[in-house]
Amino acid sequence: MSPLRRFAVVAGSIFLMAGGNAQAQMFNPETFTLKNGLQVVVIPNHRVPVVSHMLWYKVGSGDEQPGKTGLAHMVEHMMFKGTKTVPAGAFSKIVAQNGGRDNAFTTADYTAFYQNVSVDKLDLVMKLEADRMANLKLDDKDFQPERQVVLEERRMRIENEPEALLQEQMTASLFLVSPYHHPVIGWRPEIEGYKLADIVDFHKRWYAPNNAVLILSGDVTAAQVRPLAEKYYGVIPARPVPPRVREAEPEQVAGRSLELRDPDVHQPDWIRSYLAPSYHQGDTAQAYPLQLLAEIVGGGNTSRLYKALVVERKLAASADAGYNAQAVGLSSFDVEVTPAPGVSMEQLIPAVEDELKALADSGVTEEEVARAKQRLKVSVSYAKDSFHTGPRVLGAALTTGETAADVEAWPQRIAAVTAEQVSAAAKAVLQERQSVTGQLLPARPGDPAPSEEARAQRSLGAFGREMR
Repeated sequence: MSPLRRFAVVAGSIFLMAGGNAQAQMFNPETFTLKNGLQVVVIPNHRVPVVSHMLWYKVGSGDEQPGKTGLAHMVEHMMFKGTKTVPAGAFSKIVAQNGGRDNAFTTADYTAFYQNVSVDKLDLVMKLEADRMANLKLDDKDFQPERQVVLEERRMRIENEPEALLQEQMTASLFLVSPYHHPVIGWRPEIEGYKLADIVDFHKRWYAPNNAVLILSGDVTAAQVRPLAEKYYGVIPARPVPPRVREAEPEQVAGRSLELRDPDVHQPDWIRSYLAPSYHQGDTAQAYPLQLLAEIVGGGNTSRLYKALVVERKLAASADAGYNAQAVGLSSFDVEVTPAPGVSMEQLIPAVEDELKALADSGVTEEEVARAKQRLKVSVSYAKDSFHTGPRVLGAALTTGETAADVEAWPQRIAAVTAEQVSAAAKAVLQERQSVTGQLLPARPGDPAPSEEARAQRSLGAFGREMR
């Protein structure tokens, strides 16, 4: 399963860790909001004197303007290019010199920056992060080389990776009008066409305290955090922020199929993505049942697809399913099956489709739902001990329209899901007409081989430095 789909399964699973206890809480966060609109969430964890400081912005690639795809990710990179008081490239060096680690990531719906440091360095990283929210210094001498870094990142992570290329094409086919149609990193011609003014305008438009969520997890309390938050973030003025728009998809009436062949593919793969509701768009009541459905369909070696295709019929080497309800717009329900050695796609595909049709037609059983809840509960039983799980779950929730109370109430809500609701969601979502199916296949004998230049680029991409 791809990292993205795997995260979707894990993120959904985290919410179920206390599913057997109707009164259970998730992370017991302490929350407050500054006068300028910055939301602050503190998750006390006093096992060791460290803290994870994460600043989440309610902006991602889904908020970009047409013709400017990838700007959210580009701005994430430029956030490391310095301020009036911190030179370009010095941010991460300062964090490292103080024994910490930092990084950032961008998705379709949010952008996040984090530092993991000893608790006595919290004042330092809070000062640094607030500084680049308010005082980012952008100039062309930093922008031009960083654009090349992003283009190289695109080449390494997408253009040189057949599975990533297929997923990019599938997503563009699944979402017809939604901004999720385009990749988070952006299309190459549009990255090449950015102007510095595009970066400046995007940062000014979205990087405001009233469009951000500060989350801290570790050996701190809200009472300790509030004075620091007021000192560094509270002095940054709020600004008007544009509304977030996720266009509703038109009715989808025809399934789409894609095939990507590449000489570097040694293990074929079959993937199907169904257009699905999220917490915030479509038939939102299906969001809870669909997370259980993903576990029943492909959540481990007792799931339906694994038992039928891997264990019993020996047609598949692996079978997975994933669904992430945390999207501002619609989401997708994904199924991925890898054929066993010696098994052709012609043998595998009818068997997979028979299983999916049976799920849509006949639904699931009470026993399957109960087992799914229990498996998810067990799989994340230690999530509370992590300094990183709580901030990531709460950050993704708060930047896409949920509240901390929604996260805390998850165990009770999921416990209330019935087999009938899961069956109804399966029937509604697992419809081929609203899906895209992709096959990742080796090149055929006689297909043109990649040029020497292309092979050299792939070799370089495989061993290139890790990029932010």
